[in-house]
Amino acid sequence: MDGFDIEAIDEVIHGRVRLGVMAYLTGAGGADFNELKRRLQVTDGNLSVHLRKLEEAGYIALDKTFVNRKPLTRVRLTDEGRSAFRAYLGELGKLLEA
Repeated sequence: MDGFDIEAIDEVIHGRVRLGVMAYLTGAGGADFNELKRRLQVTDGNLSVHLRKLEEAGYIALDKTFVNRKPLTRVRLTDEGRSAFRAYLGELGKLLEA
């Protein structure tokens, strides 16, 4: 397995739900909280925990507003998040090539 380094796999992204968030946002550009919850089939609390971890890493940004007096949380990838996801996919590609 030349060129593959297990330490290069980003553990922040590697979890199933966080990977799903990153992959979905890469294609969609952005999403609201309920859209992500529905697409990933997770609970409010579960998604919140994973979004917080991605936000702490600087991979996503959360924009909180109100629509008709109801809170609306929009999630989008940051430039750092987009770069980290590309690097993550590159490392997985090395594993598949081996």
